[in-house]
Amino acid sequence: METQIMFSIFSLTLFFSSLLHPSLSELCNPNDKKALLQIKQAFNDPYVLTSWKPDTDCCTDWYCVTCDDKTHRINSLTVVTGDLSGHIPPQVGDLPYLETLMLHKQPNLTGPIQQSITNLKNLKYLRLTWNNLSGPVPQFLSKLRNLDLLELSFNNLTGSIPASLSKLPVLGSLRLDRNKLTGPIPDSFGEFRGEDFYLVLSHNQLSGKIPASLGKKDFSYVDLSRNKIEGGAAALFGLNKTTQLVDLSRNVLEFDISKVEFPKSLVSLDLNHNRITGSLPVGLTALDNLSGFNVSYNRLCGKIPVGGNLQSFDYTAYFHNRCLCGAPLESCK
Repeated sequence: METQIMFSIFSLTLFFSSLLHPSLSELCNPNDKKALLQIKQAFNDPYVLTSWKPDTDCCTDWYCVTCDDKTHRINSLTVVTGDLSGHIPPQVGDLPYLETLMLHKQPNLTGPIQQSITNLKNLKYLRLTWNNLSGPVPQFLSKLRNLDLLELSFNNLTGSIPASLSKLPVLGSLRLDRNKLTGPIPDSFGEFRGEDFYLVLSHNQLSGKIPASLGKKDFSYVDLSRNKIEGGAAALFGLNKTTQLVDLSRNVLEFDISKVEFPKSLVSLDLNHNRITGSLPVGLTALDNLSGFNVSYNRLCGKIPVGGNLQSFDYTAYFHNRCLCGAPLESCK
């Protein structure tokens, strides 16, 4: 009986101590908490971060962040829509265990990408998308050696794409679409080592030719549409590739399509609005999984091969060519 009373008193003491001194039971690392409160202040105390209060536990009570179950260090900072404003605070780099940093749909988030991000040696996923960030795609991002995904889409980034990004040893997805980037695609981009690589550079102002070095890489997904890219595209194709999607539409590409060998893995191929010549190769009929196809607005001639899925697409996939004919277009004369 006496033991039971003592245990109850001890339990009550711990309970009231935790109320008076919440830090005794708090999981959140004090350094992480300090950095996060500074980030909140730098963002001008936005409504989306209202739950970030000094007297609560950032591991259990705060939105937009998560903690590792074992170390209790902040491993994710994800703000999707909201009212963040100003520049990315340098204190973002004071969260050394961060693996995911995502700031999405913040129209008032401006300025350059913060160099202190290079302190995040454990970062795997960096998504700064649908904001109003400006300046270049920084060279220093190549220091994030554990990065698996780099997505900077839908911003106002300018300048050329740094060749050093190819040095990221485990990168599997690079998305820089919907910016104002200029210059060529770096020759080094054939050296990416990540498997099932996604390369999305569409809706920019890129120019020059598709580097022949890209032929060394078996990309899974390539979207270079809506740029000013010229020349050929042979580097992206080949019977030995396992590429599933290629979108090169709305460029100024000029090559003979009849000489191209397309991988049988292709699910979608879009080449519309270019200056492509020649006749469609019979090999296209062997693409059993082809569900998206468009070669309209080019300079193609000859009969559309019969077979496979080529006749399953309507005439808009083929129209506005020089002398292309056969189903689903008019019969060849």
